[in-house]
Amino acid sequence: MRETVTTLAYGEWPSPVDAATAAAHDGSPEYTGFVGDEVWWTEPRPTEAGRRTLVRRHADGTEEPVLAAPWNVRTRVIEYGGRPWAGTVRDGTPLVVFVNFADQRLYRYEPGGEPHPLTPVSPVGEGLRWADPVLLPERGEVWCVLEEFTGDGPSDVRRVLAAVPLDGSAAGDRDAVRELSDGRHRFVTGPRLSPDGRRACWIGWDHPRMPWDGTELLVADVAGDGTLRDARTVAGGPEESIAQADWAHDGRLLYARDRTGWWNLYRDGEPLCPREEEFGGPLWKLGHNWFAPLDGGLIAVLHGRGAPVLGILDPETGEVVDAVGPWSEFAPSVAALGERVVSVGAGPRSGHEVVELDTRTGRARVIGARHEDAVDPAYYPEPQVRTFTGPDGREIHAQVYPPHHPGHTGPAGELPPYVIWAHGGPTGRVPLVLDLEIAYFTSRGIGVAEVNYGGSTGYGREYRNRLRGQWGVVDVEDCAAVALALADEGTADRDRLAVRGGSAGGWTTAASLTGTDVYACGTISYPVLDLAGWGTGETHDFESQYLESLIGPRAEVPERYTQRSPVEHADRLSVPFLMLQGLDDVICPPVQCERFLARLAGRGIPHAYLTFEGEGHGFRRADTMVRALEAELSLYAQVFGMEPPGVPILELEA
Repeated sequence: MRETVTTLAYGEWPSPVDAATAAAHDGSPEYTGFVGDEVWWTEPRPTEAGRRTLVRRHADGTEEPVLAAPWNVRTRVIEYGGRPWAGTVRDGTPLVVFVNFADQRLYRYEPGGEPHPLTPVSPVGEGLRWADPVLLPERGEVWCVLEEFTGDGPSDVRRVLAAVPLDGSAAGDRDAVRELSDGRHRFVTGPRLSPDGRRACWIGWDHPRMPWDGTELLVADVAGDGTLRDARTVAGGPEESIAQADWAHDGRLLYARDRTGWWNLYRDGEPLCPREEEFGGPLWKLGHNWFAPLDGGLIAVLHGRGAPVLGILDPETGEVVDAVGPWSEFAPSVAALGERVVSVGAGPRSGHEVVELDTRTGRARVIGARHEDAVDPAYYPEPQVRTFTGPDGREIHAQVYPPHHPGHTGPAGELPPYVIWAHGGPTGRVPLVLDLEIAYFTSRGIGVAEVNYGGSTGYGREYRNRLRGQWGVVDVEDCAAVALALADEGTADRDRLAVRGGSAGGWTTAASLTGTDVYACGTISYPVLDLAGWGTGETHDFESQYLESLIGPRAEVPERYTQRSPVEHADRLSVPFLMLQGLDDVICPPVQCERFLARLAGRGIPHAYLTFEGEGHGFRRADTMVRALEAELSLYAQVFGMEPPGVPILELEA
């Protein structure tokens, strides 16, 4: 029997998607890999203080969390982290190495035993950190990236390739760690060894470049004693980004470069599939994999404009055959064994799942972290992929999620409120996947529009470079253009528009609230607010010179750092807002929020500032996410004149 649709005010529709449900399904599996014939990956545990565990899929298809609490498989290298584990099989038994978040030590683990530390603890600064490991049991070592702090400042740090003994002899002896590279680059990815073990490749870059601006691909010979010799640059440069490199089955060098304006795949310098599509992406985490070579010569690839899909590339013909299935987007977590390929896929109706593709049969199937509907899918949001026109006629890509409920509709003649979501990065994009945080709003009658503003990835280098020197301008303009277009076309209520974002999205939100009159309120999460402070020691080393490209060279345009900062324009803020901040955040520290609020004191602007102990950059704990979501909805309810059922009232102070 068809459910009767009743009329109820927007924002007041009863919904089964509560904040606890959304929080429990936040995060996704990551860093897939093979251990023998088995597939392993990391997986979030929001209800266990936000830790990540390692999951093993046995031959019979059963899944087993490998490491119980409090083990947390996560590295802090460059603060955004990277691949934290590697595994192989020795004498029929899995041998795994992993980084534990609490102490950042590298551990060795074999099922049935306890993890044993392989690396020491350093008392200097933030200590020793490890990422992107490669297990070489025949050498008795694991090769990886070493990030070593040399002082107490966030930029007192060096990064090299290093070899860690598997026998535990370096657990108390830093000198037992063998350095492989010479430190010529500020940043490096983990090494990849050629099939014959005689060469290694890796990627390096230096300040002030970010990895999507320009990187270098290095190749060195592996000597008999395990040292790397004659390291030379074979591709890349200041204006060419190499996103990933690896070796084909026959020893030829594969890499994704954006020389043409698009990250395309090359083999020994020759393009394999020249298209105006992306076969790579922004290297925010060390160990991201957009492609994986197969034994037979084919290459598993992620590719596309906007959302990347999984396909198999024949390098001899340039033909790509895509995996068939409900997944609209795949994460850069591609791994291969023989003719088997695994990655993490998701779609508008399903969360992130571990997907295996058998290239012999063409069959793709879910093998891990299978999506299970937490609520009736009738309440899921229904995305519209759209392109809007911004200032100067430029294209703006966005995903629009109208209010959606199987049993309710809004009153005739009334338009719904909309929230504009600005993604972080800002060099990034929003995935086209099921997000129960979006459902939390749309199922209550509040629309959401995610904006891939100029500077976002997935649309080529020219689109990405729109933000150079224009952060706080182009992103703000593009978000406003989408919001006003939705109002002008009769989709959204012009008087009930909000904006929200975290990290760089928090910056865009704050800049929008202090620089435009488009929005009635906003939610600012772990933001950048003061460029002068953030760029001079208030953030981590990885992004410490990001502003040189986003804003401009500080030595040449110092005034721009003041002019763009929301903290300098707090007096312009005239609408209510919510600010959310993790107290352990070293990327966007609480001092940024505190400085902004101090400038706002006494102006009578209704607001709330919620802080969370134990949370860093981005929230991982279920209780934090519940509090944040409910507070955000309460803000909109109070400003937009709605009474959503069952939502605690957020106390706003002036």
